Parts: sequence; C-alpha cells; structure tokens
Amino acid sequence: MHWMRGITCRLRHWRAARAQWRADMAEFKAAQKDGRRKGEWPENPGPPPNGFSLLPWLLMGMGSFSNLLQGKTPNPWIGALGLLAFNSLYINVVFRSFVKEKREAVSTRLALLTMGLVTCGLALGYGGNWLYFFPLLGLATGACLRGPRLGQVGIALTALAAAVSVYRAGWDAINIAYGTFLSTMVTAAILSLSEAVRELRAAREELARRAVEKERMRFSRDLHDLLGHTLSVIVVKSEAARRLAPRDMNAALDQITDIESVGRQALTEIREAVTGYREGSLATELDRARSALSAADIAPVVRQSGPPLTPQNEALLSWVVREAVTNVIRHSGATRCEITLDGVLDRVRLTIADDGPGDGETAATGPAEGTSTSIGIGIGGTGLKGLTERLATAGGSLRAGPSPRGGFTVTAELPVDSAELTSSGVAASGSTAPREP
Repeated sequence: MHWMRGITCRLRHWRAARAQWRADMAEFKAAQKDGRRKGEWPENPGPPPNGFSLLPWLLMGMGSFSNLLQGKTPNPWIGALGLLAFNSLYINVVFRSFVKEKREAVSTRLALLTMGLVTCGLALGYGGNWLYFFPLLGLATGACLRGPRLGQVGIALTALAAAVSVYRAGWDAINIAYGTFLSTMVTAAILSLSEAVRELRAAREELARRAVEKERMRFSRDLHDLLGHTLSVIVVKSEAARRLAPRDMNAALDQITDIESVGRQALTEIREAVTGYREGSLATELDRARSALSAADIAPVVRQSGPPLTPQNEALLSWVVREAVTNVIRHSGATRCEITLDGVLDRVRLTIADDGPGDGETAATGPAEGTSTSIGIGIGGTGLKGLTERLATAGGSLRAGPSPRGGFTVTAELPVDSAELTSSGVAASGSTAPREP
C-alpha cells in the first residue's frame, strides 16, 4: 500500500503542476493579446518549461505499443512490462529535470541510468520500432544533464545507440544514432538557454530594484542634509532678527534679507537634488557656514591651503561642512569654530573643530570611527551615517569625537586623483592663504 500512496501523491503533484502551467500560459496569452492591442511586445517570456513539454515525444513509442497489440512481439508480457517501466522512468526523469535540486539528485541520475539499461534491453531483445527509445533516452539525458559532462555523455550514448542499431537492423538503422545525438544536444541547449534567459531577466529586475533603492537613499540623504542645514540657518537668523529688531532695525532687516536669500537658494538646491544634478561648491558652502556661524554668535575661522580639488571631492566636503556646522550651531554652545582645509598631492583633509562644552549626555561617549558620539552630532544621526557612507564609497574616512583641548572635532579625509584635478577647485578660487573674520 505504500507504493500506492506514492503513486497517488505523484499524480496529485503532476495535476497541480499542470494547473499552474495552464494558469501561467493563460496569463501569458492575455499579456500577448494586450500587447498586440497596444502595439507593444510584452517582456514576459511566458511560463517556464516543465515536464509536460517533453511528454508528447512519448508518441515515438507508439510503434512498439502497436507491435504489442498486434502480437508481433515475442514474449509480449516482458515487452509490456519493459514499455511500462520505460515510460514511467521517462516521466519521472523529465519532470525532475526542471527542478535544479531534483535534477542534480542522485536518485534522478540512478533513474536515468536504469532507463538506459531498460532501453538497451528492449532494443537488443526486439529491435525494429523499439530502437526509437534511444532518441527518447537522449531527450531525457539532455534535460537532466546540462553541464560540462553533457558532451561526453552525449557522444557515449550516440555510440551505444549506433552499436545496438547496427547489431539489430544493420547500417540502415544508423539514423537512430543521429537522432539520439540531436535529441540529446538540442534539448540540453534549448533548456539551458531558456533557463539562462530567465535568470538574466530576474537579475535585471533585481538590479533595477536595487538602483531604485539606491536612488531613494541618495535622495533622502540629500534632503536631510539640505533641509537640516537650511532650516537651522533660518532659525538662527530669525532669532538674531528678533533680538536686533527692538534696538537696530537695519541690522534686523539685513538678517531678514539673508533669510530670504537662504530660502531662495534652498529652493534651487532642492530642485537640483530632485533632478540628481546637484554638485556642491565648497567655496560657496564655506561662505554660508561663515555667515551662519556669525549669526549664531560663533566666531568662524576658515583656513584653506593645498592643490585644487576634483568636483567629486568638493561636493563630498561641502556636505561635511554643511552637516558639521549645522550641528555646531544646534548643539555645541561654542564661541569659536575653526574650519581647516589642507592637502597634499594624494590626500585632502577637512577639519571642523569647536570649543563648546556640548551636551553632557553625548559627551560621555568616547570617540568612534565613522559614528556620532559626542557634542555637535547626535548619536546615530542620519546625517553622519550618510556622510560616512559617501566618503567610504569614495575611498575616504570620517572621524568625529571630543577634542583633547575640549570641544568637538569632525575630520574628513579623501584621496586626491591628480589626473582629475580641475581649476574649479577651492584653491583656484583665490583662497589659499589663511583667512580669519
């Protein structure tokens, strides 16, 4: 009774596979029809092939079955059992060949070997129409063995089919060997190509999905850096205008004018970030940092030296200046902030240091590479994480932590490719000597 339950389960599995294949084929035909109506060809290649696509080839064995019914086969019970065994093994092998794990299983290879022995026995015993089982064996072999050994196995199987055919029917049956070789190689080639196309299509979809995720992450980082800095500057300048209004209206109006300018520039930057064409200018960012620090009653000190920078390095260091200065204004409570940019032929370093006492809760944490740990930058801040990822991608590094002399220091380092140096860098802007307010 155990074998009866096994057969029942196998029949249920085949029925389920057949139903799924029909559903996929119906969906594919509907997509084709819709594409023809719109004048487009759908990318969906249709349902993947399965064992049902190789079952019609069993009709090649109808000649042997006809011989059994007409009584032309000696020992018909042996022939009938051999035919039943061959068909059962063929169906089992071809269905398992479309599942990679089952195709490479030892049980499948043993079933294919048993199928070969049955084929040789029937062909040697009866000849004639029974020789056509060799091309069927080639189909099953090509479906099951899709690897570097296929050529060797295909040639060996062809030689075996030729030897048995010549022995039973003479040289007129040599076409059996030719059919066996073609069925083996063509089946393996078509199924391997179909599988490769589907894997490539899946890989393309995965790459497209990752590209969308990467762009979404880039966009979120840009918005965080843009809006976080800009809103901080607006808040600081608004507070300065409120303080100055009762005693110096002209100074308050200057702050309000700066707020308007910052807001307009932020709108431009957001539009550029949305389109993906934003390239930061370090000189412009340093001017904004100087203005924002002055409005927050923090004395800015900017020092610049070294060779010109590549546009990519300028953009990355602009983000560092923006994020670090924003956090100095928000959290440090400093009275002085030094921004130092220096470099040699192969490396550039940007340092932003303040003298503020900072937040006691965050100051208790020691420095760490690439993470926010102290005053000036909140623990686990999105801005610093994004900057760390950006600099690491460019081969650089970002360090943040308390200074030995007090305060907080952010240090960014980037490699410099001399072949890409451009006159649009910071040094070319005429700021090579130390500058102080």
